[in-house]
Amino acid sequence: MPKRYWLMKSSPANYSIQDLEREGRTHWDGVRNYTARNFMRDDMKVGDAVLFHHSNAKPPGVAGIGVVCREGYVDHTAFDRKSKGYDARSSKDDPRWIMVDLEFSERFEDVVSMDEMRAAKGLEEFPVLLRGQRLSIMPITRKQFEIVRRLGRARRKRAGESV
Repeated sequence: MPKRYWLMKSSPANYSIQDLEREGRTHWDGVRNYTARNFMRDDMKVGDAVLFHHSNAKPPGVAGIGVVCREGYVDHTAFDRKSKGYDARSSKDDPRWIMVDLEFSERFEDVVSMDEMRAAKGLEEFPVLLRGQRLSIMPITRKQFEIVRRLGRARRKRAGESV
């Protein structure tokens, strides 16, 4: 089965690409949207590539790359009354919410900004740039992934680093 590609959004104040780089791996918990949950439950597979997008940042944009390293499983934060992700309607016998695990792959020197992505040929239909696309997890195409990765790596090439 072919690898899938995703864009996952997080506010850097909550969890950043730097946090993922430092920790190496994390679980992606607290998602409380049924469509995003269904992506994690039904579609995300080990080895899928993820563009890690910083939302609520200045500037917002893609900060790096992660890889799905564990497929969907029950999001335990839904049962924790002290968690932001607590959901009184979810139970251990009938859980509503799912999470996946991500592994760090790469951090870009600088965020690939929304303006850069809007200007890039081939990203005209990139979900995060379209009106009304507010999901924290969105499927993207391989071509879109490659274009954004190339933009993120371009700064290192100009600085003389190997990629």
